[in-house]
Amino acid sequence: MFQQLLLISLLGFTTAGLPCTQVSPSQQPPLTADTVRPSDVAVLSYVGLHEQSTELSTVLSKLTELMTLFSPGLVTPISEDIPHFLRRGTLVDQANELSLYLKSNKQGADENQDWKLVLLFVQLDRLCACEQQEQISSLLKQVVEEVDNAVQLLHSQLKKTIVSVALWDEGVNTVNTKICPCTHTYTKGELKLQRAVLTHTLQELLDELMVQKHWYRDRDDFTVTLQTTPLIRGLSSQSGNPIGEFEPSKHTDELMLHLWRNLLQPRVDQRIPDHKRDILTLQCPTEDRPFLRTEFNTPSTHYSNADHLIQTHTGTELPCKDRSPSSSIPTSVHELRPADIKVVAAVGDSLTAGNGIASRPNDILDVLRQYRGLSWCIGGDGNLTTVTTLPNILKHYNHDVKGYSLGVGNQDNPQAFLNQAVPGAKSKDIPSQVRTLVAKMKNDVNINFESDWKLITIFIGGNDLCSYCQNSLLYSVENYVGFLKESLDYLQKEVPRVLVNLVESLHITPLRELHMDSSLNCPTWLVNMLCPCVVMPESNSEALQILETVNRGYQRSLHELIESGRYDTHSNFTVVIQPFLRDVTLPRLPDGRADRSYFSADCFHLSQKSQTLMARSLWNNMLEPLGSKTSRQDFNSVTGLKCSTNDSPFIRTYQNSDYMYSAPSPKPDPITNWGSDFSCKNLAPSDSQPTSVHKLRPSDIQVVAALGDSVTAGTGAKSTSILNLNTEFKGVSWSIGGDQTLETVTTLPNILKKFNPDLKGSSKGQGQLQKGFNMAVAGAKTSELPAQVQALIKAMKENKEVNFESDWKLVTIFIGTTDLCHYCYDQKNLSPKKFSHNLMLTLDMLYEEVPRVLVNLVDLMQMDVFKTVKNNTLGCSLQQRSSCHCVINPANNAPQFEELKRINRNYQTEIEYLIYGDRYDGKEDFAVVLQPFFHYSFIPQTGVGETDTSFFSVDCFHLSERAHAEMAIALWNNMLEPVGRKQAYNNFTHDRAKIHCPSEASPFIFTKSNSQAPLPKTTVDPGSIITTREISSTIQPKCSTPIPVWVPVVVGFGCFLVGLFMSWCIMSVVQRKKSKKSAKAAQNKETGF
Repeated sequence: MFQQLLLISLLGFTTAGLPCTQVSPSQQPPLTADTVRPSDVAVLSYVGLHEQSTELSTVLSKLTELMTLFSPGLVTPISEDIPHFLRRGTLVDQANELSLYLKSNKQGADENQDWKLVLLFVQLDRLCACEQQEQISSLLKQVVEEVDNAVQLLHSQLKKTIVSVALWDEGVNTVNTKICPCTHTYTKGELKLQRAVLTHTLQELLDELMVQKHWYRDRDDFTVTLQTTPLIRGLSSQSGNPIGEFEPSKHTDELMLHLWRNLLQPRVDQRIPDHKRDILTLQCPTEDRPFLRTEFNTPSTHYSNADHLIQTHTGTELPCKDRSPSSSIPTSVHELRPADIKVVAAVGDSLTAGNGIASRPNDILDVLRQYRGLSWCIGGDGNLTTVTTLPNILKHYNHDVKGYSLGVGNQDNPQAFLNQAVPGAKSKDIPSQVRTLVAKMKNDVNINFESDWKLITIFIGGNDLCSYCQNSLLYSVENYVGFLKESLDYLQKEVPRVLVNLVESLHITPLRELHMDSSLNCPTWLVNMLCPCVVMPESNSEALQILETVNRGYQRSLHELIESGRYDTHSNFTVVIQPFLRDVTLPRLPDGRADRSYFSADCFHLSQKSQTLMARSLWNNMLEPLGSKTSRQDFNSVTGLKCSTNDSPFIRTYQNSDYMYSAPSPKPDPITNWGSDFSCKNLAPSDSQPTSVHKLRPSDIQVVAALGDSVTAGTGAKSTSILNLNTEFKGVSWSIGGDQTLETVTTLPNILKKFNPDLKGSSKGQGQLQKGFNMAVAGAKTSELPAQVQALIKAMKENKEVNFESDWKLVTIFIGTTDLCHYCYDQKNLSPKKFSHNLMLTLDMLYEEVPRVLVNLVDLMQMDVFKTVKNNTLGCSLQQRSSCHCVINPANNAPQFEELKRINRNYQTEIEYLIYGDRYDGKEDFAVVLQPFFHYSFIPQTGVGETDTSFFSVDCFHLSERAHAEMAIALWNNMLEPVGRKQAYNNFTHDRAKIHCPSEASPFIFTKSNSQAPLPKTTVDPGSIITTREISSTIQPKCSTPIPVWVPVVVGFGCFLVGLFMSWCIMSVVQRKKSKKSAKAAQNKETGF
């Protein structure tokens, strides 16, 4: 009761203070399940938890808190005396025990009068794709039967009940290896595809069950609903981005809100704008949709009714007459006729592996089946009159062509042969596929490795684009072309007599149209799992434009690589780009809608119709001269096969096309410094010196200061050997250095000097002589921060150039690295709570003793990434371990290392808890802002996948001047991003033009207060989506005259007491009702009724 009382008191008792306005129960008790409001629910319970379901338990606990706002007297077994039966046994066992528990009236619930909401969770960790498809289908049917039996039992035992069935997916990383022993043989991409398809198939089977059983609705007081989308651990339901393992609280909050949204009647337009997708939102019941969702008050869409047809005729006629080979085996790749090809091979992803090519329109489970024999560029099933593939075309020229794949199976199936494509593969997987391919060629007795001419097709990039928004560094244009360059270099070195078809990456954004037209009944939430970065961005959004730019960047970078002439150094090897997928025209039905028949059941993979057109287009591209190749795939047009001519009998290459490679792009000038260019125009300060930190422009900052450890001290930033490793190069320190100018040294003060040349406090040179207000100490722990604050205050007060009272100050704090590096030696004093406490003491001192200050608190980086930094130097091999023993020394899978990663996450969480409260919101001239660019830490890599050590000093641990420059830019850009929409990862790629500028609309440095959109003065729309930030924010009215500080304190405390008293009254009434129910139940029990 106390927790509920406190929750109501803190949120406020008035309607305006609650997150939702439609919280009142129905005026009359609902008679049917279709008219039950959240506030009518008296009992909340659940079925389907396991002993290991700790995260789901947390989600349910938070949902209970939310439901309590609507129904303060809510009865739930989610409490300290939680029955053990709700965590063990089958669904039927748990349903039976729950029925007995609720009928026993142990918690005062009235079985006959109170409405009950039962959440039935179907856990997906028991599903496994190791078995054959028939066995998988049988397993899925068993799960559905168990759900059916559990629901029927609840139906027979409970009255006035709504059962909401939901799929709960712990994620790929939690797959039970005992149940699913084959998981270690699959790649992450394969596991992701398998899990997504199994999840969707089970969702469809449960939907069919509900339709068949009429939602168990043979009486008005009982119904069953199926939540429209599953709860998936690790995937944001709003943005499609992975919920970081470093955000456990936000993670469970979002899952709870996802569950809550599924319980309510859906809003007419549930699409969330891109700029709000990183903000947790609470959906409220509306006046026109106030009820819990049932199939009868809000009918759902049933996706199993796809009505498209598969085109049965997928063969092709070959009109070519001249099919003869060369008179002798050619010695030049530029004189290669189609009939000279002896071996075909391919690498790539699921489009080449053949996933779902021949699947029936409604059979999403069959998308897991790899129809390699039908694959466009490597399949060999049937013949050209029935199956159009590149090998089947080549068979008309050479009956003995080898290497093509047959039938169904994965890449390890003998029939796959030289089709080594892997579902879910990305560009980073192509080098390993190529190595496997070459090994198979060398070991096959039917292939003359030295003399046979080989045709290898490479097609990759779709999955990179699908994941780009999740890791823009890993899937960058540079890495994409780098991995392909590595693969092509290996083929050129290892394999003689090869022509490589390098197919441009697919123009992927047209795929979105399938998932924007609800009439097509595409399983969009499934594709959200497979390809969130393509499907989920809003139309015309910045995210979509970035994706389009990267897509074109992939295509352009391949051309630059091949146009360099790198692969035309001898006559038995060349690479030709085939660009027919550069632009894609989506297939259309006569009514103008997209034609689903060109896609597999999931509206993502391609059906045999599309594969047929791709095979034809690839063949035609091969016969078209460079410079005149078709670069658009129009799926609406009928394409025939082209033929070579007497004048041009060869497969086209740059040489036999008389094509001149374009001049290579000029090499960039060598980098001589890590400075930055500056393009901001609006440099003026405020008209008068601001009195509020929330109205602070960059030009208003007059003093900079910094606290921290060796990173801020600049230790080793410009060291050239281990002899000067301990030198502190304070002048280039990212947050406080002031050496030279921004054009040659990028630091935060050098950026600010562009706005205010008279900025004071920056450090210069080496050592302590010109340290300014850089109080950082190498090796400092968080416990030493208060002493640094004292030293800073003393230095500021003693500095005659600083007006301590009136100058605006910017203090940057970055700390915690040393704490983690020594955690294994002193766990008690370096615990997350101690870390948070020391930070609090530091901020309290600044809050209480320093006027006019804005504090940048920079989020702690993820220390485990330092284990990936390797270099064969004495400094790296010796100094790195001694610099951070607790991180570097343990093995990757050691328990102590896993514990350290957990503590690292907890440090970050403690920072968030400290900052996002209202502890530091009481002064108009003070604010502390969390700058999260290090929250997800990425170590930049070179093209071959190795860590780029140019970001590190000679010990592979301390940061170099280059890294300091990137940190300065990231910090500055974070300062210009609103709270809640700040970039939470570091993008360390060299670009002198990365510095952002304040806009005219938002000229201030962002704080929590000025990041909020102004709230309307009218009453809050009860149907609006309320953000958690808006719930907790308050509007500060402008007053004509100053008000003494004690007035709002007294008034606020008085309001708190009033709210506490009124809440106590409500809870007392509820408690008396409960007592009466309990007494009545006891009386009935005693009298035998």
